[in-house]
Amino acid sequence: MKFFVPAAKDDVKAEQVYGAIAKSVQAPITEKRIWKLRWRDNGTDIECEVGKPLPSSYQTGKELVLAIFDCENYYKICTLTRGGVKGEPILVGKNFQSLAIYFSNNVNN
Repeated sequence: MKFFVPAAKDDVKAEQVYGAIAKSVQAPITEKRIWKLRWRDNGTDIECEVGKPLPSSYQTGKELVLAIFDCENYYKICTLTRGGVKGEPILVGKNFQSLAIYFSNNVNN
C-alpha cells in the first residue's frame, strides 16, 4: 500500500498533513510510515488501519484513522478528534502483543 493520508488530494498535501499531525501530538517523523497496527487489549485482538474507522469500542464514530506514529514505548493513533485537529491521540503500548505493518513505499522513493 502506498503512503497516504485520508482526504489529502496529493502526495505533497499528505506530507503536510502528516507533518502537522506529528508536530501536534509530538511524534517523530520517520521514513517508514505505519499503515496498520494490530494489538491485544485485555484478551481482545484489535486492528486499526489508516483510512478506516477504529473499532466501535474507541467511541470515535466513523472518523477515519489519519495517521499512526511509532513513538518510543507506544504507538499514537490519530483520528480527527483524537490527535488530528483536537484532543489527544489513542495510545497503544508497544510489546510482544503489538505488530506494526508499514506502507510499502518509503517517503523518499
